[in-house]
Amino acid sequence: MLRKSLSTVILALATLIGAWAFIYPFFFPQPQGRFGMTAHSGDAPLTFLVLLTLCLVVIIANLETRQMDSKTVAVLGILTAINSVLRLVPGPAGFSAVFFLPILCGYTYGADFGFLLGALSLLVSAVVTGGLGPWLPYQMFSAGWMGMASAWLPDLRRWGRGEVMLLAIWGALLGLIFGAIMNIWFWPYLLGAGREMYWQPGLKGWETLGRYAVFYLATSLWWDAGRAVGNFLLVLLLGTPVLRLLRRFQQRFYFQYSGSCLKMG
Repeated sequence: MLRKSLSTVILALATLIGAWAFIYPFFFPQPQGRFGMTAHSGDAPLTFLVLLTLCLVVIIANLETRQMDSKTVAVLGILTAINSVLRLVPGPAGFSAVFFLPILCGYTYGADFGFLLGALSLLVSAVVTGGLGPWLPYQMFSAGWMGMASAWLPDLRRWGRGEVMLLAIWGALLGLIFGAIMNIWFWPYLLGAGREMYWQPGLKGWETLGRYAVFYLATSLWWDAGRAVGNFLLVLLLGTPVLRLLRRFQQRFYFQYSGSCLKMG
């Protein structure tokens, strides 16, 4: 119980810090402009440092409570490297193969593993591709949440072949959610001609949500649809053999669920 509580507290803290990093401009308005790529340029390094520290704390805490061991960390490193390469797979619109493994590993191995795999994969792939910028910690948080949320799914094996179909639908949903979350890192900084879809200080909560919905539908939905369709097809076509491989690997190293993560003996 203590192990589970410690892991839950750390992930909850990471989630709260990440959520605050996204939404604090709504409470402390920043200068707005026509471009959002420089958003958070002042605080992104601190956010990145905090997130990296949290990832390290998650690993150390799980090692201390024996929810992870050296083999688990090695598996995490291998899958992170593989997943970083998957990000290089080209595709239309917002398609990215980088969400495929965090979804399946989070579902199979637990919330800690899913969060770490998602966050660290985005970091490594950004280093490899030169995609470093103020957006990186927000991408890492969002991808980590995708892996973490997949651990909340019940065991779908009772549905037989329907397991992969349900996971594919879940992957499509996460593809849209990732885009909706990521837009928030720059949206409060934007200022454009169509003011009905941009945020302004002093707006009420429902007005903010309404404007964001207009912004998302007008500028982001079509792009995120590519990611959603890509996730759906990847899980549908490759989910069965990959899940079989992950579970075989789990049995080979005596994976045992403990709290929100796993242990290998």
